[in-house]
Amino acid sequence: MRIDHLGIAVASIDESLAFYRDALGLEVAGRETVEDQGVNVCMLPVGTSRVELLEPTGPETPVGKFLAKRGPGIHHICYRVDDIHAALARFKAAGARLIDDVPRVGAGGHLVAFVHPSATGGVLVEISQEAGPEHTAHPTQGDNS
Repeated sequence: MRIDHLGIAVASIDESLAFYRDALGLEVAGRETVEDQGVNVCMLPVGTSRVELLEPTGPETPVGKFLAKRGPGIHHICYRVDDIHAALARFKAAGARLIDDVPRVGAGGHLVAFVHPSATGGVLVEISQEAGPEHTAHPTQGDNS
């Protein structure tokens, strides 16, 4: 397990890049819109981790509501795991409150799931697994035919 990225809620990615890209000197590794989560994403590598700038696509999205309530700032921390299904099962067995019982596809096509801040001492935690042909959001059952 390692820290994959820090998610930072911003009102505008373009305006925020004045600091992250121009002042800090970080390079933009990619930008995309994750429609399912209502967010525009900009990834900026920092060593083996990344900063993820999160701009809401509307006020009623999770990041839009976060900005309205708390303003810009750290939204979540994401840990990279090798097996997201095993990690979710471990969290459930430990009684952790989950936002996602099953993983979904997030930025970069990675499988992601969120753990509720009430289970983590107040921090929204995301877990992420690199998706590939051998990984799916929903594990399949063996073929019984």
